[in-house]
Amino acid sequence: MDWRALGMGMAFALMWSSAFTSARIIVSAAPPLTTLSLRFLISGLLAIGIALALGQTWKLTRAQWRATMLFGICQNALYLGLNFVAMQTVQASLAAIIASTMPLVVALGGWIVLREKLRPLAILGLFAGIAGVAIIMGARLQAGVDLLGVLYCGIGVLALAFATMALRTASSGGNLLMVIGLQMLVGAAALAVIGLPTETLSVTWSWQLIAAFAYTTLVPGLAATWVWFLLVERIGAVRAATFHFLNPVFGVAIAALLLGEALGGRDVLGVAIVTAGILAVQLARVR
Repeated sequence: MDWRALGMGMAFALMWSSAFTSARIIVSAAPPLTTLSLRFLISGLLAIGIALALGQTWKLTRAQWRATMLFGICQNALYLGLNFVAMQTVQASLAAIIASTMPLVVALGGWIVLREKLRPLAILGLFAGIAGVAIIMGARLQAGVDLLGVLYCGIGVLALAFATMALRTASSGGNLLMVIGLQMLVGAAALAVIGLPTETLSVTWSWQLIAAFAYTTLVPGLAATWVWFLLVERIGAVRAATFHFLNPVFGVAIAALLLGEALGGRDVLGVAIVTAGILAVQLARVR
């Protein structure tokens, strides 16, 4: 792995992890699904506009269209939609930790459902990751965490793991920014259909809300997605996924720094174990 890929991976992990903190600020002042739909609409139109300016076209391959639709529904509508709803009652740090277990979910599903062979290091990482999550959840349950919100986060992880399988076909064939823009518009449409008739369009305006919305739209929403696709193209999905091990640490640190979310000793221990488990699983997949 070259230095450029390393920098891209670190940047992606930092941007991706910061999204939970900015989302927590947004959902405390605005309806989650409608606001997220608007974010996707703006990010998608920006991406498409830049793509057209760069000479990219709407002419995607059949595999790209299929992956774009799947990714738009699973990641944008289900994963992020459920996380936005959950973070009305769940702390940003906990949502980030649950979401970061996606590589563990993918590995566990392949092992149990698809009967894929795992190296001993990957098996050890799986059990370590599960143990780390159990430690964190035990501490949070004692503090009275909202179980429905945790369930939403868990379902979102399953949707994200499923969407990850479409990454390779979505990022091959050119027109990268066009693919990104279109899958965001798919997510925007799906969320609008659910959010507009079910949510009360009441917003508590503040500079924090405006800054968080602008940041979420441009950085985790557009820049992080673009960097992720470029990273997958450069080093492959398996090696790129290795950087997910940074997400628990970054997510918890940013939430603690900007939102003042308290961390106990069991939280720190659990995050360290989950991080080590994710890293072990991903390193075992890299040949």
